[in-house]
Amino acid sequence: MTTSNRKRLLSIEQAPPRHWVGNGFPVSSMFSYDTAPSLSPFLLLDYAAPADFLPALAPRGVGEHPHRGFETVTVVYQGEVEHRDSTGNKGRIGPGDVQWMTAAGGIVHEEKHGREFTAKGGTMEMVQLWVNLPAKLKMSPPGYQDIVSPAIPAVTLAADAGTVRVIAGQFEAARGPARTQTPIDLWDMRLEAKKTANFRIPEGHAAALLFLRGGGLVNGADAVDEGDLAVLDRHGEAVSIEAAADSTILVLSGAPIDEPVVGYGPFVMNSEAEIRKAMEDYRSGRMGSL
Repeated sequence: MTTSNRKRLLSIEQAPPRHWVGNGFPVSSMFSYDTAPSLSPFLLLDYAAPADFLPALAPRGVGEHPHRGFETVTVVYQGEVEHRDSTGNKGRIGPGDVQWMTAAGGIVHEEKHGREFTAKGGTMEMVQLWVNLPAKLKMSPPGYQDIVSPAIPAVTLAADAGTVRVIAGQFEAARGPARTQTPIDLWDMRLEAKKTANFRIPEGHAAALLFLRGGGLVNGADAVDEGDLAVLDRHGEAVSIEAAADSTILVLSGAPIDEPVVGYGPFVMNSEAEIRKAMEDYRSGRMGSL
């Protein structure tokens, strides 16, 4: 790997204090669209670090709420999440599973702990990523993908350094099952202590590395700790991670959408007029209901 084509590390973001989303998900917002424009097409990344829940009679979580203009991607590491929405889709995802919901022109949904998890209690850990849609697709029909763990291909890294589960995009010869609206790579990487992963991210892609567990050196120089987000430059391709301990790293990269971003709560559009229209459509029931 040559130094000249490396993706330079722009910043290391530490996890801010956690806040509650509904009554079921204590999360740290690692970035949002108003603070990290360099990470387009990604709008927001919430990390719900491991949290223990006692058994309960009713599922905790987030009740009925709308979205328009983007996609939500939920990756479960521990626990169980159930989803249902205004288009009639429903599903339950557990450890290793992924839910990819395209809100697009508008959807109303809820996300709660699974019923079995609620009854038994346990540890919840998950990531939710918001992915922007280009203007031409923001008002397209909504969609939903349940991606179960066995459908996600795993690639063994060189020198048995670890594995990469390819959720979206491509890693080496493996292609992920997620259908994406723009070019996106989403990889769940497991790296063994003292081992190194060398890989490439396309030139021009915005990219970031979320260290859920472990930590190590990025590009041989910059130390990143557990819970940190390493933000990479769009320029360059080569990336290396040397793990200081057994590590779990979520790698995200995507082709930027260089269009205006105007957001308000659960709506992300290109203009304030479109935001007002989204609010009116939701209040009038034109986005549907549960």
